[in-house]
Amino acid sequence: MPTPEKIADEKPIRSFVRRTGRFTARQKNAIQAKHACLVDIRNGIITEPTTTTILEIGFGMGHSFLEMAKAAPDTQFIGIEVYQPGIGTVLAAIQEENLQNILIIAEDAKEALPACIANNSLDGVNIFFSDPWPKTRHHKRRLIQPDFVALIQTKLKPGGCLHLATDWEDYANHMLDVLSHTPSLSNTASDGGFSKTRHNRPMTKYEKRGLTLGHPVWDLVFVSN
Repeated sequence: MPTPEKIADEKPIRSFVRRTGRFTARQKNAIQAKHACLVDIRNGIITEPTTTTILEIGFGMGHSFLEMAKAAPDTQFIGIEVYQPGIGTVLAAIQEENLQNILIIAEDAKEALPACIANNSLDGVNIFFSDPWPKTRHHKRRLIQPDFVALIQTKLKPGGCLHLATDWEDYANHMLDVLSHTPSLSNTASDGGFSKTRHNRPMTKYEKRGLTLGHPVWDLVFVSN
């Protein structure tokens, strides 16, 4: 019989903590409505190579995710998130504004990608301000790790874009190192460093507040070869 320590070691390492948060009536009603855009990963692949598709992992409260989706109605946007109030906010906006180009996966991205996303089917993957897990003992919980980035690369079409952003310098350097050592990903920055622009990423209220306080943001934009 395995020891308790052995069982603990076999638990998957999560890059997130499931926080319930406070629900507004709007968020709760949107989730309870069980909108058709909420994906059940048991139903299998949801992407088609012929469709222009952008995936965002960890959209939080969904403000920039919704902004990008509204600006490109002919593009399919898929959002992966586990934070229920954020999911409720996006679902409410989808219902109220009759948005037709959004799908939501309320699961761990490490499980959703293999189950739902076909290889060579994504035009872009966005991961903005994921938890930096700043303490050294927690670095293993960071989402951006070599095996996960390698998985993402298999889902991108040739020329597809992986765009990361963070306001935590140590995590930025970690991500740059991981992406730079991932085969078949090329840095769009000519100097091999960080992007000089936000690319197509909307600026969030959180980011504006941070910049006002002197907190820089680092963007990384790599393409799949």
